[in-house]
Amino acid sequence: MKNKMKTITQSQKMMIFVLSMSLYGLATLLTELIPKFQVGIVEFSVEYFLFIPLVLAMLFDPLSAALGAATGEIVFSEIMLGQFGGVGELEKFLTLTIGIYIAGRMVKDPLNRKMVGIAALTGVIVQQAMGCAVDILKVQFAIESFEAVAGLPESVFFTEGFAFLNDVLFSGILFCFLPTLYLVPRLYRKIEPLLGMKPRDKNTVLGGDKVFSVKVVILSIVGFVGAVLFEFMSEVGINFIDWEAEWAESMGAVGISMLTALIVALLVFNFMKKRAAMNQTEQGSGQID
Repeated sequence: MKNKMKTITQSQKMMIFVLSMSLYGLATLLTELIPKFQVGIVEFSVEYFLFIPLVLAMLFDPLSAALGAATGEIVFSEIMLGQFGGVGELEKFLTLTIGIYIAGRMVKDPLNRKMVGIAALTGVIVQQAMGCAVDILKVQFAIESFEAVAGLPESVFFTEGFAFLNDVLFSGILFCFLPTLYLVPRLYRKIEPLLGMKPRDKNTVLGGDKVFSVKVVILSIVGFVGAVLFEFMSEVGINFIDWEAEWAESMGAVGISMLTALIVALLVFNFMKKRAAMNQTEQGSGQID
């Protein structure tokens, strides 16, 4: 009989959320500074450093890590840079959350490198596939005109499919799969005590025995449909709180946003460190008694 996972407290979930938000927000800003280069029709660019929320989702609470990462991208690489795309931003928010959440649920034993690797790639593929599907649907429903890419067949399916494979094989493997595969087993049993949590193991029941439960599947479908609708609304001009400041994307704004994300992350780490020290002191005094 499996042992149920000890309940994660709201304060622990909040720390995971803020840590994921600040670290992924900082990483997203760094990707903006990395130049893109093109070889023929293939463009090589760092899409994202998704390994950060993936690692947190596999070691801690998947939903907190997923929501934190999606929020961090909007807060630090959009709002703090003086721009916000309105409801259109919710498309990436939802697809990113779903991809990370599913990947986090898939890992029951963080020492199982094979499962960690499969989960990391699954998270990337799910997120990229949903983004690709949204772009195809926009063209199919004539919400957006199709722009052919020189050197590729004039088919939205081929163009978007090629972009999907390019992102998965380049950013997905180099900046998501490989770092996650290395970090999850390395950090396992080392970082959990900072949050006062017991490490996840193969007997842990996280949100139920099944990874793809009926509830998860239904919510994922609803989330995807919501992502499509929000993107359609944005494209046809039904947009709320869509704004851009004069100083948008300036180096000053980028610097302030990066500094803010770094400070938030350091504050969380410091709080976690103090909390872990207090727990060790309490355990020590309890043993003496």
